[in-house]
Amino acid sequence: MRQISSKLNMYVRSVGVVNNNIEKFIFNIIFGFFGILALLYILFLGNMVKNIIERRSLEANARTLSNEVRDLEVAYLSMSNDIDLTFSHSLGFQEPKKTFITRKVLGLGFQESFESVKITQNDL
Repeated sequence: MRQISSKLNMYVRSVGVVNNNIEKFIFNIIFGFFGILALLYILFLGNMVKNIIERRSLEANARTLSNEVRDLEVAYLSMSNDIDLTFSHSLGFQEPKKTFITRKVLGLGFQESFESVKITQNDL
């Protein structure tokens, strides 16, 4: 009986040690998992804030670029209004000589082709 009780006592002690180690292990895993989730949360939150700040700076740059384009378009329109025929002559440009090219029709003429076509009625 003593042997059985000592074996049972040893078994209970070994089970207690194993359960205690398993509980600590599971607690460490859960604590580590929450730590990893907290780090990921901080990482994602910081990334979103950085992207928001970068987007606002890009929007400001886009506004300045659109203003520059508008100013350049106004300058182009004011310069294009000053260009006329006298200005081009003063720069040395001349009127081009007009040369037209014609092409002869190959084969029958337009009127002759309609005279040679015969229309027949459909038998169906």
